[in-house]
Amino acid sequence: MQNPNRLIPYYENLHFEREDSSMIINFGPQHPSAHGQLRLVLELDGELITKATPDVGYLHRGMEKMAENMIYNEFIPTTDRMDYIAASSNNHSFALAVEKLLGIDVPRRAQVIRMILVEINRIISHLFWLATHALDVGAMSVFLYCFREREYGMDLIEDYCGARLTHSSIRIGGVPLDIPNGWLNAVKKFIDNLPEAIALYEGLLKENRIWRMRLEGVGVITQEMAKSWGCSGIVLRGSGIQWDLRKEQPYELYHEIEFDVPYSNRCDSYGRYVLYMQEMRESIRIIKQLIELYPKTDSIIMTESPEYISAPKEQIMTQNYSLMQHFVLVTQGMRPPVGEIYSAVESPKGELGFFIRSEGETYPYRVKIRAPSFQHTAILQELLVGHYLADAVAIIGNLNIVFGEIDR
Repeated sequence: MQNPNRLIPYYENLHFEREDSSMIINFGPQHPSAHGQLRLVLELDGELITKATPDVGYLHRGMEKMAENMIYNEFIPTTDRMDYIAASSNNHSFALAVEKLLGIDVPRRAQVIRMILVEINRIISHLFWLATHALDVGAMSVFLYCFREREYGMDLIEDYCGARLTHSSIRIGGVPLDIPNGWLNAVKKFIDNLPEAIALYEGLLKENRIWRMRLEGVGVITQEMAKSWGCSGIVLRGSGIQWDLRKEQPYELYHEIEFDVPYSNRCDSYGRYVLYMQEMRESIRIIKQLIELYPKTDSIIMTESPEYISAPKEQIMTQNYSLMQHFVLVTQGMRPPVGEIYSAVESPKGELGFFIRSEGETYPYRVKIRAPSFQHTAILQELLVGHYLADAVAIIGNLNIVFGEIDR
């Protein structure tokens, strides 16, 4: 029989000589409720968790090093594979970081299109969260209803860029395409029907006694815990801290848009659920204002920055290239100045930031990604202690972690 000490040799303070009610189990990485390749080493006293040790690294992606061996725009499709439930937000965060490094401004129409895309993406991400979280807790009907509305949102993204999951819908300097004919009408129809669907989800869950028993008082994250572990997004706002980068550090045109930042002092899993519902309604409110703003913008969707183009602009424009070929030539010759920056956005899961160090080459010297799911996985080692094993499933689902942006 294999020595059990060889299974987890790098964990300290694990003692295998215990009373009959104590045990050590592996939760994941092959587990439907692990939401990716999460491995939790749990020490149990009966079914009570006395110690939790998250173990990551099972995807072996190495995205940060990949970025350092690609030209800047070549890395855009790779960002799709981080939080693959919110691909456009990943594209957006990286594009903003490079634009900050370059010191360029994005045309107003491109900013409007970007914001519509990322807010639709936020709704899609929240619907996916609710569907899978409810399924973890045992609510099958909610899963089916949420995926119905999510499909409509994915149809809109597909109509714009041709992809449903990994979008690559945003480019450095703007967007690749203007919106197609009739697309805004389809968006308006989607957001007009969505409040009724959200009310349906709440009707199934809000006063459901099983749902409340599984979430109320479970996974309590105090303000001190949230700050100590670097939480962001709804996990932070669910602990009573009203912090949203779209308000606190506005980017694009968010400073012109009216919306509220919902927050809760409940600090538990149920309070965070309520915030997800409220945030979808705020995204609807934002998109409605952007639809009205779009006709008032010029038709330019990509910035022109000749100082960052290798070939002279006149030479490029005389070759009878298509817009996309011209765009490729522009981005391949992009050489940001020497320097370093950090730029972050409010992704559906929290603060998603990119640190980039440039040495003046066509590819970055160093890229470091600050992904919210990483912090929200780390907090499990404190958060799970004192809960029962069944609560671990609800807590993991409630934190909304995706391992594509953790093992990066």
